[in-house]
Amino acid sequence: MTAPDAPPSRARFAVAGWLSGLAVVLYLDRFCFSQAVKTMQADLGLSKTEIGDVMVAFTLAYGLFEIPTGRLGDRFGPRLVLVRIVLWWAAFTALTGVAWGFASLLVIRFLFGAGEAGAYPNAARVIGRWFPVGERGRVQGVMLTAAQFGAFAAPPVMAYLMAGIGWRWAFAVFGLFGVVWAVGFWWWFRDDPGDHPAVNAAELAAIRDGAGPPHADPGPVPWRAILTNRGVLVLGTIQMLGAFYTYLFFSWFPAYLEDGRGMAAVDASWLVSLALFGGVAGVFLGGFVSDRVTARSADPWRARRRLAVGCYLTAAGCMFAGARCDDPVAMAAVFGAGFWVMHVTLPNWWSCAIPQGGRHVGVVFGLMNGMGVVGAMVSQGFVGRFADWQAARGLTGRAQWDPLFDVYVVVLLLAAGVWSLYRFRPLDDARAAV
Repeated sequence: MTAPDAPPSRARFAVAGWLSGLAVVLYLDRFCFSQAVKTMQADLGLSKTEIGDVMVAFTLAYGLFEIPTGRLGDRFGPRLVLVRIVLWWAAFTALTGVAWGFASLLVIRFLFGAGEAGAYPNAARVIGRWFPVGERGRVQGVMLTAAQFGAFAAPPVMAYLMAGIGWRWAFAVFGLFGVVWAVGFWWWFRDDPGDHPAVNAAELAAIRDGAGPPHADPGPVPWRAILTNRGVLVLGTIQMLGAFYTYLFFSWFPAYLEDGRGMAAVDASWLVSLALFGGVAGVFLGGFVSDRVTARSADPWRARRRLAVGCYLTAAGCMFAGARCDDPVAMAAVFGAGFWVMHVTLPNWWSCAIPQGGRHVGVVFGLMNGMGVVGAMVSQGFVGRFADWQAARGLTGRAQWDPLFDVYVVVLLLAAGVWSLYRFRPLDDARAAV
């Protein structure tokens, strides 16, 4: 037993490390697929429209199962649910390498999306239970930085693995990362910090910040209150518009560089990483900014709105300018700047979403994240069909691809407008401990 006056232990920082590892593996396994698109198209004889449909299948399943898996985490705790999620997605990452045609790839990626759903809602529940309010923005920023680092690393790692062992075995290697994380997390983590042997009384008091132990079961879901809540609907719409933008880079940007700019696969992978590195820097900075605007403003919700509106407007300007750069490196750098400034808003969004969900943060976060899936699906399907339609008109290279970027400019402007409408509207029980 620790002495009553012992300094606080630091077990919660290990939790931040586990969540960061989860985010890295999540994005490595999710976004290694985009780097393999051109090679898989050639080997399996698929059109861009069919590849777009495969991407949509993953995203659709991810959206359909977000709310049920978030609810499972609310009821049974995130430890069990997160381990199941990671083992499932690791298996179907590896199985992507055994696809033999369009139908098999479609089914595998759909099941992959179904298994991966719920990772972020359950991570949000972990943060709500393990960290006091004043630390959550930084933890979210670190975790989302790790996620963006996974997205940043996936293209070159996948490119070099494909060059060495082929795309099929490369997916098997990526699947192993998840198995290692799941085994370690199950052994170390506990749902309630009060049950963890590494948490002393001082740290537990800091975590709970005057609140009692978390409820094991939050009770029935107040669907009427959730589905009519302005704050929930606005945050979900923001997630939808933001996902439409980000999934251009997560899904189609490597193919654009190879088809539209005539680059080799390995060279293209480094420019993809250059653009995605903006996300790494943005979310890391955004976590500190999120906590700072709360501490320094008399009205933190207004400060969050202003921050997000300014960031989205700047991202729209970068998208417009980058699409008109003739030099590919300059284009990737300008796109990366836009990606950076947009991702500053993500920890800010999480800091709104967790208190917005109250006791039912798993379900509410799953709903809002699931709305984001709609934007991702539309983005993935739109680009594939647009590129094939332009090719049918006899257009190639930049003439085939570049006009679609203006659509993304408009979407970013819409997102800025929606952020300006956000107001915190708590659910009936949102003030209770999560």
